[in-house]
Amino acid sequence: MTIKNLSIEYDAINCKNTFTNGDTINGRIIVEVSKETKIQSLTFTAKGKARVRWSEHYGQHQYRVFWSDEKYYDVKHHILREARQDGTDVIGKGRHVFPFSFEIPERKIPSSFKTSIGRIVHKLKAELKQSMKLTKEAKTHFTFQSKANMDIPGLMEPQYGCKDKSVKVFGSGNISMDVRTKRMGYKQGEAVKVTVDVTNNSTRSVKPKFILYEKKSFFAQGRRRVSTNQILKEKMEAVASSRKETVTKVITIPRELPTSILNCSIIKLEYRLKINLDVKYTSDLEIKLPIVVLPSSEGPGMNQAPAAAAAAAGFGFEAFGNTDKAPWSTAPQPQAAAQAVDPPPPYGAHTMYPSIQ
Repeated sequence: MTIKNLSIEYDAINCKNTFTNGDTINGRIIVEVSKETKIQSLTFTAKGKARVRWSEHYGQHQYRVFWSDEKYYDVKHHILREARQDGTDVIGKGRHVFPFSFEIPERKIPSSFKTSIGRIVHKLKAELKQSMKLTKEAKTHFTFQSKANMDIPGLMEPQYGCKDKSVKVFGSGNISMDVRTKRMGYKQGEAVKVTVDVTNNSTRSVKPKFILYEKKSFFAQGRRRVSTNQILKEKMEAVASSRKETVTKVITIPRELPTSILNCSIIKLEYRLKINLDVKYTSDLEIKLPIVVLPSSEGPGMNQAPAAAAAAAGFGFEAFGNTDKAPWSTAPQPQAAAQAVDPPPPYGAHTMYPSIQ
């Protein structure tokens, strides 16, 4: 085997090893050969793409696969190509390093994301071709964090909700609550102040509860798959019968919580703040307010010396298993061409699936 090793690595630009729109990724392709070797071509490719795939069973032996994919950029650079008259290049025995540089497009691109149903992947790949031999590949994934989108309607506006209900089982009277937050958008690690005005004109006590949860939605072929997951839950002291109180709770957005994904047409990651008034022997009074999680700003001292990223790092689509039923499109893609990304279809246009707890 003349090609002893083919690998690709890149340099980190901050301590989190993340990249965002407009950043330049510098790295290298490493080729080790055991003797003088002819190479037809050596190419570098950078791709950003999303994919969803799930199956639904109908009866005991029938099922259907739903899938969809979306591409954000596909950039290809030729490192070695047709340097000689015979269309090949010759490299000598030993280790060869071929540098590359790639600038991430400034357009709106969703952040890296990974679940068993859908993924958003940003990948670097090296491909080496030799005449009459199998093509060799090396790849690595980098973590992309989209810049904060401040154009979301209502992002910095106060959020408000109110509800009331009558108590008729094992009690009587009326309960109401008014909920307020300062705005809808918060950075990772930022505190959310929630103010709840509780009017308990009933014969029962009520207990306020605060729940932050995530909602993941996947869209494919006119269908929608939804799952929810609770992130944190806080309880407050009960408000006694015939009392009116203002309850204030400060909830901190976890610093490592993934940012909201609202700019992908096949995957959405949303957050909700649910405020419950727990009333025994009857259904709870409940209000949900949207929360948009924005990326935290990097402070001083985040830059550090470049560090090589292992080619096996990150995640890819190979974990989906057999994709014969849902192949990637083989249509040629223009290099670094911008593609319009439609917003996700309205929820009412799709079948709702039970939440996965």
